Amino acid sequence: MTQRVLIAADKFKGSLTAVQVADRVTAGLRRVVPGVEVEALPVADGGDGTVAAAVAAGFERHERQVAGPLGQEVTAAFALRGDTAVVEMAEASGLQRLPRGVFAPLTASTYGSGELLRAALDAGARTIVFGVGGSATTDGGAGMLSALGARFLDEDGEPVPPGGGGLADLARADLSGLDPRLSSVDLILASDVDNPLTGPKGAPAVYGPQKGASPDDVDLLDAALTHYAKVLEAEAGPRAAGYAASPGAGAAGGIGYGALLLGARFRAGIEVMLDVLGFAPALERATLVITGEGSLDEQTLHGKAPAGVAAAARAAGKEVVAVCGRLALPPEAIGRAGIRRAYPLTSEEPDVVKCIADAGPILERVAARIAEDFLT
Repeated sequence: MTQRVLIAADKFKGSLTAVQVADRVTAGLRRVVPGVEVEALPVADGGDGTVAAAVAAGFERHERQVAGPLGQEVTAAFALRGDTAVVEMAEASGLQRLPRGVFAPLTASTYGSGELLRAALDAGARTIVFGVGGSATTDGGAGMLSALGARFLDEDGEPVPPGGGGLADLARADLSGLDPRLSSVDLILASDVDNPLTGPKGAPAVYGPQKGASPDDVDLLDAALTHYAKVLEAEAGPRAAGYAASPGAGAAGGIGYGALLLGARFRAGIEVMLDVLGFAPALERATLVITGEGSLDEQTLHGKAPAGVAAAARAAGKEVVAVCGRLALPPEAIGRAGIRRAYPLTSEEPDVVKCIADAGPILERVAARIAEDFLT
């Protein structure tokens, strides 16, 4: 039987894009089995790299000038195929859009993400997959909603300052100006986290410190977002309170909450992306699946791309192996996830700094070992 390998791996953050991972694995496999058939389907779970994965799968890249998290103009992209768009909030409002070493936990805004959603509507999208993750923001999606026509006003009727901190001054929310096209679009909130908006497991407490928030900032943001949800309850009714407690509301600094207010359906990011990218037919053609990401660890098991790929492949009776930069899971946990064996770069090069710097060549050597173990 002809061996056909499907490479469905995420990026190695800080080292290789998902497309580069696929290229390097392909090169390594062909060192050992020159004629092996390989199909590459780079994947993402809704976070940064989601648009790139869609483009690699045949979507068209569309670039727009939008506001970055600090209001500066940035060039951001969304992906479009037919009337389906993939919009990645990190393209406009991600941590990578901040100057190096600069954090703005109280003032960073998702306004540019709303501008990207509006651009997708302008391009004729009827289904929008909204991938959220990697955000620089904790504003509950207020910036995004503002870009789509909502107004958030203080006691004097003036717009509140951008960012989650400004929501402490919120007196009134007006959603009447929201873009009417939103009511006729299938908006899918794609995320790998299911946190609520506020509280001990909410966006400020769990993710705020990653965005530079001090303990005092976390308390301020949690109180501001709680207040924001109460003001929105007065405008939108009890559903606003229900959305604040819903899984996914706390995704990407609470932009999930804003998306739910727009009528979005929450789905696990990797499941949505596998559907959008055409994973099922590619899986059917494969005899071996190679997945992976930079770090295979406890987080991987909770909705990250390799776990989603492995679950789908196991359901189809296909064998799965994984590549990674570092491996922090015991063999039994990997097995339970549906992965036969994991191949970390550190098995070839114990020096982690070298693994990061020379990830491509080392990954080729790792892939050659996979070929020896599974294809010969």
